Amino acid sequence: MNAALELGDSAGKAVACRALGVPRATLYRRMLPAVPLRVRPTPARALCADERQTVLDHLHSERFSDKAPAEVFATLLDEDIYLCSIRTMHRILAENGELKERRNQLRHPQYKKPELLATGPNQICSWDITKLLGPAKWTYFHLYVILDIFSRYVVGWMVAPRETAELAKRLIAETCGKQGIVVGELTIHADRGTSMTSKPVALLMADLGVTKTHSRPHVSDDNPYSESQFKTLKPGSPRTGLRPWGGSTGPSSLSVSDLSRTHLLLDRRSLPGITKNTITAGSPC
Repeated sequence: MNAALELGDSAGKAVACRALGVPRATLYRRMLPAVPLRVRPTPARALCADERQTVLDHLHSERFSDKAPAEVFATLLDEDIYLCSIRTMHRILAENGELKERRNQLRHPQYKKPELLATGPNQICSWDITKLLGPAKWTYFHLYVILDIFSRYVVGWMVAPRETAELAKRLIAETCGKQGIVVGELTIHADRGTSMTSKPVALLMADLGVTKTHSRPHVSDDNPYSESQFKTLKPGSPRTGLRPWGGSTGPSSLSVSDLSRTHLLLDRRSLPGITKNTITAGSPC
């Protein structure tokens, strides 16, 4: 706009506006002198300061403290008391920053997303189960993985033909024994799958002194480290270079080389791509 004003002095307003793509009406409006704000005069029938304070005192009184201005107006009118209109009550409340819900209602507390913080190894583990496409159609393997979120070290894993609570129980028990977990040291987080919330797994963790937490209901990203590790691990990922499974883009069978690479990736001490050491968790079960 400043360039249009400068160019308009030498080349003309119309030429400058066409060259710079500025509407002429906007340019002319900018050239007009600033109009001072008109101060609205106080009406002759406006309430004085003492009368406004009287209205505010009635609104603050014990019997009207949780009543709406319309209800206060009607109640006072039944008692042959007229202070002001309903709209004036609203204006007085707005001037004092009190134009809000006047009823004594409970307020929802500010929700804070629960988190677990790992400052060292063997403090928080995340575990999950994913499917691996088998050598024939409609056949799958189930990969169980327990991941230490501090070091990203896979402390326990297993490939099984089915997903059951007993297999999960055996894997967790063997992993805790191998890592030398003491009572009250470890927290294991998982989503709300059937194996994760099963009774055998819950009883085992209670016996081992392991705290069990789950993702919040209907929240899909509360177990991010296991999901990210599966994305890195599975074939078709640009980080692994493995072939995709199934569909029209690749073979639908699991080769020996794929299983070998899966074994090597699970035995690596760390997986790239994640730097934070917190995990979102629900309430301990």
